[in-house]
Amino acid sequence: MKPVPGGPVRIVVADDQASVREGLVALLGALPEIDVVASAADGREAVAKVAEHRPDAILLDLHMPGLGGIEATRILTADHPEVAVVVLTSYLDDASLLEALRAGARSYLTKDADRTDIAHALTAAADGLAVFDPRVQAALLDVASGGVPAQPAPVPAAGEPVLTDSLTRREAEILTLIAQGLTNPEIADRLFLSKHTVKSHINRIFLKTGSRDRAAARSYARRRGLV
Repeated sequence: MKPVPGGPVRIVVADDQASVREGLVALLGALPEIDVVASAADGREAVAKVAEHRPDAILLDLHMPGLGGIEATRILTADHPEVAVVVLTSYLDDASLLEALRAGARSYLTKDADRTDIAHALTAAADGLAVFDPRVQAALLDVASGGVPAQPAPVPAAGEPVLTDSLTRREAEILTLIAQGLTNPEIADRLFLSKHTVKSHINRIFLKTGSRDRAAARSYARRRGLV
């Protein structure tokens, strides 16, 4: 569900620590642009609350007992692609960051972010944009500029281009179309995706590859043999 123009963004808050969860509900719920419709104590409950309330976005902790945030993100992205996943976590290691993005998280913040930054990330994510706090951007750009990801990339099939910088198959596909000169609406039509979803993928592609604009992304694609 897209947020109603001019109306608050409807969100679910998921965190296993009751004090953190209740604090976030109280802080964010006091903002006029945010409507907290439910809260959850673990990933399984988060998935159920999203299915029940159909929010615009979910603020999700990564490390929770039972069904963790990464797996919950995969389920939410598959079953409710219209719901933006915004990760809020204490962990900034490469493995957690990249796994969250691979799973489909639209934005990634650390828990030292203030409520204004969190609210901005939620409203932007609900509108199809990706938001990362400065520390997260620095970590992504470090990986993109030559840092070694914490987990090895999958071995490609014979004849398949070797992807670096932790690009997912979908991101590589979109990057190839960018390099071919397609616009966002044309990419959306080609892949049967919404324009907001394409924009979110492109934001992640730029961050992962260190590209400042489409021209830089095209150059990257050519260097990697994607076109």
